[in-house]
Amino acid sequence: MLDEVEHWLTGRTWKAADRPLHRLLAAKRATSATVSVVLPALNEEATVGDIVTVIRRELMETAPLVDELVVIDSGSTDRTAAIAAAAGARVVHRDAILPRLPALPGKGEVLWRSLMVTGGDIVCFVDADLRDFSADFVSGIVGPLLTDPGIDFVKAMYDRPLDDAPGQGGRVTELVARPLLNLHWPRLAGFVQPLGGEYAARRSLLEALPFPVGYGVELGLLVDALRAVGLDALAQVDVGSRKHRHQDARALGRMAAAIYRTAQLRLERGQLVRPSLTQFERGADGFVPRTHPVDTEERPPMREIREYAARRAA
Repeated sequence: MLDEVEHWLTGRTWKAADRPLHRLLAAKRATSATVSVVLPALNEEATVGDIVTVIRRELMETAPLVDELVVIDSGSTDRTAAIAAAAGARVVHRDAILPRLPALPGKGEVLWRSLMVTGGDIVCFVDADLRDFSADFVSGIVGPLLTDPGIDFVKAMYDRPLDDAPGQGGRVTELVARPLLNLHWPRLAGFVQPLGGEYAARRSLLEALPFPVGYGVELGLLVDALRAVGLDALAQVDVGSRKHRHQDARALGRMAAAIYRTAQLRLERGQLVRPSLTQFERGADGFVPRTHPVDTEERPPMREIREYAARRAA
């Protein structure tokens, strides 16, 4: 297994600079592939505008790599939607997509619904809380999908500083996701950032996968993509450094529980009960328990949704 991972690392790991923009544009013209970029956003007024501006300026106006740029607003109470629209994105509210299905809270729900309102052959997801954003986050991970028909799913990899300490971000990755992958799906052990929110895939693959509605979506999609298309169809691209807003310890605990639950579901489907996670906060009279449900809901493959099938047929 170690030899297989090392072979994969050699043949399926690249840097963004390995595929210059002119090469990507030539491949896009040759294949007629279209590219959609989706930013899931909840109260990201401080960063979403800069991300949209960079993508529009560098990858839509200067170089026509991206065909549509959509921000899915999942109920922001700040100016996220207005700022994103002013910067040039099409903004769609989560609850306006598939209104017959009441929306569930969670990032995965937003990504799943985005397939209904985008049309690109390649769909690229980018988190909306990134600072010092580079267009490489998009062009780097879209590149292999445009230039290699054998690649179906590409994750970004990067350094993740924490308070300017290099390599100290990604705590849930190191404490939960990486051990789970190494123990249960060792063929995926070569992924540097398995939980990273920047990845691109062919629509034909995404529409065939179930989507965990919450924090487990990245792990779930990666594991299910391995099952669906095999290791050689998966790749990763180094795009530099990722700076973003970090969660507090209790939020990380809830993320970790959801990710562990997502792994459990894939190991023992149908044999588990809905779990919860109890955490503690100090109050005036001592520690107070706070119990949270762990994300367990999953949306079915989008191609099974009748509205999506009708849209694709049309």
